[in-house]
Amino acid sequence: MPRMIFVNLPVADLDRSIAFYEAIGAKRNPQFSDDTAACMVFSDTIYVMILTHAKFAGFTPKAIADARATSEVLIALSTDDRSAVDAMVDAAARSGGRADPVPA
Repeated sequence: MPRMIFVNLPVADLDRSIAFYEAIGAKRNPQFSDDTAACMVFSDTIYVMILTHAKFAGFTPKAIADARATSEVLIALSTDDRSAVDAMVDAAARSGGRADPVPA
């Protein structure tokens, strides 16, 4: 059985976050989603669990990082070529994300 990756992220707006991850290629798995969390599937081995702050807080006593002020996590996704990278970055920007401000 291959190892799987489940990245768990707190989000302020679950519906907006679902739309963002769908825009960059993830599919929502309704079996592991409800009004407090959504399982976003990138591949057979990579999943992003987006959780409301209240749900996320149930898993740790630590404060939730303010993603606008601090680095919370760095995630890299592979693609087939540069045009796929550019398309993903464009989709992310159209869905409320921002491209990495550090030049390549």
